[in-house]
Amino acid sequence: MRHIGWIAGAAAAALVAAGAITYAAAEGTPPTTKVPTAESADAGFARDMAVHHQQAVEMSYIVRDRTNDEEVRRLAYDIAQTQANQRGMLLGWLDLWGLPKVSADPPMTWMGMGDMASGKDGALMPGMATDTELRKLNTLRGKQAEILYLQLMTDHHKGGIHMAEGCVAKCTVGVEKRLAQGMVDAQQSEIELMATMLKERGAKPRD
Repeated sequence: MRHIGWIAGAAAAALVAAGAITYAAAEGTPPTTKVPTAESADAGFARDMAVHHQQAVEMSYIVRDRTNDEEVRRLAYDIAQTQANQRGMLLGWLDLWGLPKVSADPPMTWMGMGDMASGKDGALMPGMATDTELRKLNTLRGKQAEILYLQLMTDHHKGGIHMAEGCVAKCTVGVEKRLAQGMVDAQQSEIELMATMLKERGAKPRD
């Protein structure tokens, strides 16, 4: 089931990516303004946040199939749909700008972090779950799966907020800066919600 959900999510993201060009143009991005360079914060944020979002979508589809709790499933669905759509916009802007979706530079080089951003065990950027944590999430069910998902997603959001704040400070394309600020606001609200949900399950966010 997880693979079916992931394929559906990927297909939705691809459709959004195709539409993002029209959306971006309507918001006054290139060709009416200067096109960002491949090394710019605008391009770096688009590339890195697309990768960051992809894992959030994956984790949300995993927990959807590991619990019957409607509250967690609803949150996971909202996160998956929101971040798949945003990922489509980010990739669509890279297409619009004629820039590559991958870079030889380490993640978050545009923030001045470079090699410091990558963690261990497959975690490419701050907040991202490790390969071991993803495998563990795939083995749990019910309340245990809910708790680990909420903890992992809280960490994921914290890393995402840090990166989005970097774009707010450094990006030059107005619509992208607004999207980044929207991410900060929405994910902070979800962090607060997830703290409450963890408390209800006798757990708390990880340090």
